[in-house]
Amino acid sequence: MPMSAAERALRQEVIDTCIKMNALGINQGTSGNASVRVSDNPEDGFFITPSSIPYEEIAPEDVVTMKLDGTHSDNRRPSSEWRFHLDIMRARPDCGAIVHTHGMFATTLACLRMEIPAFHYMIAQAGGSTIRCSDYATFGTQELSDTALEALEGRKACLLANHGMIAIGPNLKKALALAVEVETLAAMYWRTLQVGKPVILPDDEIARVGEKFGTMGYGAVDAQKDGQKDAQKKVGTA
Repeated sequence: MPMSAAERALRQEVIDTCIKMNALGINQGTSGNASVRVSDNPEDGFFITPSSIPYEEIAPEDVVTMKLDGTHSDNRRPSSEWRFHLDIMRARPDCGAIVHTHGMFATTLACLRMEIPAFHYMIAQAGGSTIRCSDYATFGTQELSDTALEALEGRKACLLANHGMIAIGPNLKKALALAVEVETLAAMYWRTLQVGKPVILPDDEIARVGEKFGTMGYGAVDAQKDGQKDAQKKVGTA
């Protein structure tokens, strides 16, 4: 079946997002990955980066289509991390897109098994008063997916112990923007720890900031639908 212009554009956005991750310095090589829902109908599944192909060499036809039952189509194997993409998409109807990176500062804190506390009010962008660090599990396993889901409960981002970071959003643009913000927060927190112990903002202040941002209790279905309509143009019904 011929690929529609809208589908090709969304597949290309997956590729462009990964290229931007590296250009922005929040990822290296092919260590990261990204996914986006095909449409606002969950049954249409999601597009995900293929495994082990340099981002600049990926064509729209190489991007893999996965269904929520775990099956996939197209010519390539999905990213080795497809399990946590799948499980997050299943568990979080508020999530339209996922970005996974191995940024230097986020990964440094993850290797120390440190969460990022509310040392700066922008932490509220990630949906709570902390950015949690998951337990460790081998990459590509169901165990990693399970611990990532736990760390993401009520959040839009988390660190993966000795591994990297996950950020989610209603579309790829917002998921990538959050990934950049988390890496920035990780860098600032790391630097403050070199000088001393930062002052942590109280939960009620982060709640106030979150209300201003519209990010607390992340699960705004209307925002998710609006973001998908802008980014995906209803690929599944084009």
